[in-house]
Amino acid sequence: MQPVVRSYVAKKEEVQPDWYLVDATGEVVGRLATRIATILMGKHKPTYTPHVDCGDCVVVVNCEQVRFTGKSEAHPTNPNFTRKMAQKEYDWFTGYPGGRKIATAGEWLESHPDRILIEAVRRMLPKNKLGRKMLKKLRVFAGPNHTHQAQQPVPLPEYLKK
Repeated sequence: MQPVVRSYVAKKEEVQPDWYLVDATGEVVGRLATRIATILMGKHKPTYTPHVDCGDCVVVVNCEQVRFTGKSEAHPTNPNFTRKMAQKEYDWFTGYPGGRKIATAGEWLESHPDRILIEAVRRMLPKNKLGRKMLKKLRVFAGPNHTHQAQQPVPLPEYLKK
C-alpha cells in the first residue's frame, strides 16, 4: 500500500507576516510592481496557499523616483522622465454623467507619485476580497522617510530582487 502524501494548507491563524523595505529609486514600475505583488500574495514562501492571505507587508520609499522604460526625454523636474510617461494614460470614472477623467503618468508622478505604483500592484493582485486585503499591506511613501519604524522592516533579500 502506498503512503498517503498530503499537501500543506496554510491557515490564517498560523500566518505571521514579515515587513520588507523597498527603495524604488531608479526602478522600472512594472518590474518593481511584479516583485511587490509576489511578496504581498506570499508566492515567495513554500507555505503559499491561494485562498489564504499568507503574504508579507511591504513599505516602499522614494516612489517619486520610479521610471518607465522607453526613450529618455528632457524634463525640468524629473531626470527619469521618458516618452512613455507622457503617453501612458490612467482613466477612471467619477460616477457622474460625463465623469470620465484621464491623466498621464507624468501628471500623476508630479501630483500623487504613490498612485502609479499602487495602481500597478493592484492590477497584478487577485480581483476579489482577498486581493483588496492584500493591497492594504502595501505602504508607499514619497521620500526616504516612512512611519513604520516600529515594525522594523528589513531590506529585500537577494532572492526576492531577481
